Amino acid sequence: MQSMTVARVLVQRGEELLARPFQPIEFTGHGRADALLNDLEYFPHGYVLACLMDRQISADRAWLIPYLMGERLGWFAFPALADVSLDSVHSLMREPEPLHRFVSQMAKTFFLAIQRIANQYCGDASRIWRGRPSSATLVRRFLEFQGAGPKIATMAANILVRDFKVPVSDTYSIDISPDRHVRRVLLRVGLAREKTSNEELIYIARELHPTYPGIFDLSVWEIGRNWCRPRSLNCGSCYLQPHCPTAGTSEPSDLDCRTPRRVLR
Repeated sequence: MQSMTVARVLVQRGEELLARPFQPIEFTGHGRADALLNDLEYFPHGYVLACLMDRQISADRAWLIPYLMGERLGWFAFPALADVSLDSVHSLMREPEPLHRFVSQMAKTFFLAIQRIANQYCGDASRIWRGRPSSATLVRRFLEFQGAGPKIATMAANILVRDFKVPVSDTYSIDISPDRHVRRVLLRVGLAREKTSNEELIYIARELHPTYPGIFDLSVWEIGRNWCRPRSLNCGSCYLQPHCPTAGTSEPSDLDCRTPRRVLR
């Protein structure tokens, strides 16, 4: 069955990405900001805060927020950060120009995340993933942060496991994080149907690869980001072309399924 062949190829690509050695992740394209986000030893809270900021704005802009807040504060070491008041966080996120389209909401999310890390994890955010937790535990710990729904929580867990090579005891509870790229590609390759809900997309991935549903996440996302664009198809460069039922035949404008953008998986 053609759809099963597509699924196998996507899983194979996902396994390749999982097996590759760690390499610094280009979250934003800004050297110092990316260095901060990649430093899970000294600034693990930077990664957590960036994940929580990734809502309703472009991913590149969202993931810059912890670095820019650090610049405005003059530091980013956690003990000093934990002493900043909610009013100060709000002011710093608002001026001299807003860092997020929802300043009040995200300032509260930022502040409460710092307080949770201070109180629940003794000021060390790496305790969230330390000790080879189960995937369910890891996702649940992210869900406990104000503002983190299943999409952000599973994205955060997936990046840690796949890209940072953080050890976990299993990967059963790491789902895909449906966004416009994932939705568009799964539709075009025949693994989803028109108007499929995000919940259904998650269960499609669970059905196809129950031991690690999130294995599809980056492989599908990179196809949507690089070749399978909403109104510009480059099927000849896509490794799925021999198996894709719509390669060279789809009308891009009819298949543009819009949901919020997200960060590199």
